[in-house]
Amino acid sequence: MSGEIPTGVLFDVDGTLVDTTYLHTVSWWEALRQADHPVPMALIHRSIGMGSDKLLDHLLGPERDRGGDSKLRDAHDSLFAEYWERLTPLPGAADLLRACAARGLRVVLATSAAEHEVTALRAALDADDVIDTVTSSADAEESKPAPDILVAALEQSGLDPRRVVFVGDSVWDVAAAGKLDIPCVGLTCGGTSRGELAGAGAVAVYDDPAALLAALADSPLAAPRPASGQNKPDSEA
Repeated sequence: MSGEIPTGVLFDVDGTLVDTTYLHTVSWWEALRQADHPVPMALIHRSIGMGSDKLLDHLLGPERDRGGDSKLRDAHDSLFAEYWERLTPLPGAADLLRACAARGLRVVLATSAAEHEVTALRAALDADDVIDTVTSSADAEESKPAPDILVAALEQSGLDPRRVVFVGDSVWDVAAAGKLDIPCVGLTCGGTSRGELAGAGAVAVYDDPAALLAALADSPLAAPRPASGQNKPDSEA
């Protein structure tokens, strides 16, 4: 299938299309603080993009007593819910989705957010008219960097993994896509640097959805897919 134009685009949502990365960071920091787990925000931020199970393993160690995990998750969810009505799309997010749809690409939100959070994220985006398929945490047995949510997105949308591109903002997004040999375009608006995203294997890196939109015609979302083994990191012009 090399050399064919992608027929769909899978998008991560948190930190990619909606400005939530630091809200999740603060919410996890406070949830952990309440449970007497002082963890620096910088460490939490670098874990955002993982599922909560892997995030807690990463921050607190896999050998810990997991008996309090559900309470930590509930605390995070309650704290994050306080921001729902104020969630803001990142620059150009809805316009990017509409531009992809106008090019004949099917737009899929491949998010592992809980269903109630997905509702708030979609309301912030205000682009349901061009969104084809949306996943949630209920669709994935294992969270990123495992590729389960991408597999679910492909199955629900009917898209061929050889004909899609994934857009995400974290190294965990890049890792998940890489396990399915799906090219991943990285956005730095979630707070992960261009060098980290490219180093993780992103085929191109842009500042935010607006920057990707401005370069859409020359981006991996529009260009023929490279042959296997040719997915080399590139930078925004």
